[in-house]
Amino acid sequence: MNPQREFVLTLSCRDTKGIVHAVSGLLYQAGCNILDSQQFGDVQSEDATGLFFLRVHFEAPEHLADLATLDKLFGHVREQFGMTAQIRSLARRPRLLLLVSKHGHCLNDLLFRWRSGQLAVDIPAIVSNHPDFAELAASYGIAFHHLPLAAGAGAQAKREQEQRIEQLFGELGIDLVVLARYMQILSPELCAFLKGRAINIHHSFLPSFKGAKPYYQAHDRGVKLIGATAHYVTADLDEGPIIEQDVARVDHSLSPEDFTAVGRDVECVVLARAVKWHVEHRVLMNGHKTVIFR
Repeated sequence: MNPQREFVLTLSCRDTKGIVHAVSGLLYQAGCNILDSQQFGDVQSEDATGLFFLRVHFEAPEHLADLATLDKLFGHVREQFGMTAQIRSLARRPRLLLLVSKHGHCLNDLLFRWRSGQLAVDIPAIVSNHPDFAELAASYGIAFHHLPLAAGAGAQAKREQEQRIEQLFGELGIDLVVLARYMQILSPELCAFLKGRAINIHHSFLPSFKGAKPYYQAHDRGVKLIGATAHYVTADLDEGPIIEQDVARVDHSLSPEDFTAVGRDVECVVLARAVKWHVEHRVLMNGHKTVIFR
């Protein structure tokens, strides 16, 4: 297989007969080779959207191995079924902008996975409202942008800082922003700018244990399960469409510091999975939920 000729088609539309036949038939007639295909129809419950979802990984012949050509090829089928569809080349590595504050476990984990080849992306820059991880960024050869926000900074100062993030997004050709424990609430304007292009991670105790030291609060209440949630960023704080979650068991023998360590491990794994699935084009939006083709 030639990565230069590999593509992923993702689509959603109203569920009806003939969708898979039309897509696979078109690919066959064009001389494409389907390498993997997954589908899901959301028609199983009262709150179902009635949408059909499809992800097809295929190899195109050399004369069709171009996004514009393939997009034109799918034009009729897209119109016929009223599809929301995208074709992406696997030859292009998605570009990530990592945002972090003062807790570096998720940042360090993502950088290791990137450097070791587990995460097929490019990371041109790291942004932080604190200077703590400048040396870590330098050790990986990644540009570090310190964009400070003074305690109690007003709305104007916050918006100016966010506009610098938006500027970097455009200048660096970023595809995805990852909030790797970036402890700032994003404005509605920035959330709208990054819609579907920003992933956040947080502990799964919410809304029970808000504020500082949630793992200490959990310890005080005798919690037995520690979890983490990765989701898309929206203006509704910590309520965006969920991509991945996981849990780990804890018990009375562990200290608050142990709780925190367990929680950070879970956060790293959950965030890494969410980012990997996103950049591999395995996540499709289904209203306020997601469909994940793993």
